[in-house]
Amino acid sequence: QLQLVESGGGSVQAGGSLKLSCEASQYIFGYCMAWFRQVPGKEREAVAAISDLGRDTLYSDSVQGRFIVSREDEKKMVYLQMNNLKPDDTGVYYCATDRRVACNNWSSKSTYNIWGQGTRVTVSS
Repeated sequence: QLQLVESGGGSVQAGGSLKLSCEASQYIFGYCMAWFRQVPGKEREAVAAISDLGRDTLYSDSVQGRFIVSREDEKKMVYLQMNNLKPDDTGVYYCATDRRVACNNWSSKSTYNIWGQGTRVTVSS
């Protein structure tokens, strides 16, 4: 059973940076990997995704140009570098996959069936 564990969350002031990590319990070669975030009372929203071998990276409009998703398959790791953070970036960040190669329909949470437990990010103004 593939499991995902996120880390790297914390508290930071607006304009700062954080790097989140997602460690998989098994190799993730060939899988689209995604990051989502959620705040209480709101729907879980897509942040970024990276396809097999990193050939394609996808971002929501709200983070485009500020966040960078990457992966190191040999280490079973996926990362989310978050720069120029804003208070609206506050939330619990989740790593997810459905073990597909392509990231079709990447921004829909129903696409994914494997989720980590999340790591909390708080951005203060």
